[in-house]
Amino acid sequence: MRNQIMLLGALLCLLPAILVAQLTIKVSSIPLNTPPNSTIYAAGSFNGWESGSAAHTLTANGDGTYQITLNIPAGAIEYKFTRGSWATVEGNTNGGYLPNRTLQYNGGVQQVEVQILSWEDVGGANSTATDNVSIISNEFYMPQLNRYRRVWVYLPPDYDSSDKRYPVLYMQDGQNVFDAATSFSGEWEVDESLNELFDQGDGGIIVVAIDNGGANRLNEYSPWVNSTYGGGQGDAYVDFMVETLKPHIDQHFRTLSDRLHTGVMGSSMGGLISLYAAIEHQDVFGKAGVFSPAFWFSNQCYSHVSTTGKDADMRIHLMAGQPEDNGSVVADLEAMYNTLDNAGFNSNELFLETPSDGQHSEWFWAREFPDAYQWLFAGSGAVNTTDPNAGQARFFLSPNPTDSLVFLKGDLSLKRPRWQAFTADGKEVRKLSTLRNNTIDLSGLANGAYVIVIFDGKKAVGAEKIILRK
Repeated sequence: MRNQIMLLGALLCLLPAILVAQLTIKVSSIPLNTPPNSTIYAAGSFNGWESGSAAHTLTANGDGTYQITLNIPAGAIEYKFTRGSWATVEGNTNGGYLPNRTLQYNGGVQQVEVQILSWEDVGGANSTATDNVSIISNEFYMPQLNRYRRVWVYLPPDYDSSDKRYPVLYMQDGQNVFDAATSFSGEWEVDESLNELFDQGDGGIIVVAIDNGGANRLNEYSPWVNSTYGGGQGDAYVDFMVETLKPHIDQHFRTLSDRLHTGVMGSSMGGLISLYAAIEHQDVFGKAGVFSPAFWFSNQCYSHVSTTGKDADMRIHLMAGQPEDNGSVVADLEAMYNTLDNAGFNSNELFLETPSDGQHSEWFWAREFPDAYQWLFAGSGAVNTTDPNAGQARFFLSPNPTDSLVFLKGDLSLKRPRWQAFTADGKEVRKLSTLRNNTIDLSGLANGAYVIVIFDGKKAVGAEKIILRK
């Protein structure tokens, strides 16, 4: 009994220390161009990297400083400041990418003082983006992930003075595509390269670049989970590109929206998710640029290609430097080339390049971009027409993926419209039937991939792969 009383007394003595064990982070200054009435948040390993958590709002002290007090366990933490979303995350001196802040918290009463140097969306004074690059939105909503993201667009030099419709290339890690001021370690110089090619006679292209999700980058850039690094949100991210972003771009810009004029490109993890998107949605993308891909992240990238197979003709440019990770990146790339070849893609559809001086770096990808672009889009240039259907398929099926019903849209001038459904390996699952009210009912079928063939009478006039997800 006496020992229990002594133990209780010791715990009571420690209680005040436990109650005041707090970490206070004070921001002594914020950028002069911070938008008025901004709310500043802390996001980090202590709150699951939630960018706009009300519980982690900094308090304005009234003298230009801000602070937040955290009651957290002792240990190492990583964090950043935002104005409510990752599109408005803090940046470095030039308004570019700032690595995560790190701090070792000792577990007692501790205070640190820091400065916020810039905001990525506001940027610094050293932007290198050309005049024909703009930001569509700093907070483009991603309903599939319930997040917001900055999205950029490059328009060809003659966009405003012509009636042309252009191919579109969707690129990952948008921070690094056009502007050194927002990049992590240099930019791809895509805008400068395309402007130079345009001056040499290239027909032009629209490029849409999507910022990565910062702390969520690895999660979003792989549909498969790596037990050490995360992943698993890649399907939702790709669905965002296909179901939300692409329709928005096609609606608001003069695009050639069919798959033969639509490509996707990225490097490292961005290369992994770009190839996945192209193989998973061969009905949407006809071209893929895969630079220094992080195939090491999951071996499932190979089985995905094998099991999905080839549904349509495509161009896939695979590229990595021989010295990257002591040659392992090239070895993985060669393994993927063989996997694609075995899946049915022929040598005219695949291009493998492994420069001896290449490195896992933006300067290398910038150097190789023009040649990759020209190979990918050879024969798929801009069309000088005001026809809104130029470059588009005669009709298409939507929504895709679907949970049961699919609707035929587009040119509906078929005299005797009929449809038939097959599994991906060619097994008939719905007999040839009259198409009524432009509606196809797939209820009763198991989740998976199916091919819908559209007929005009007895003549097959088109086919499209549909993903059924209930």
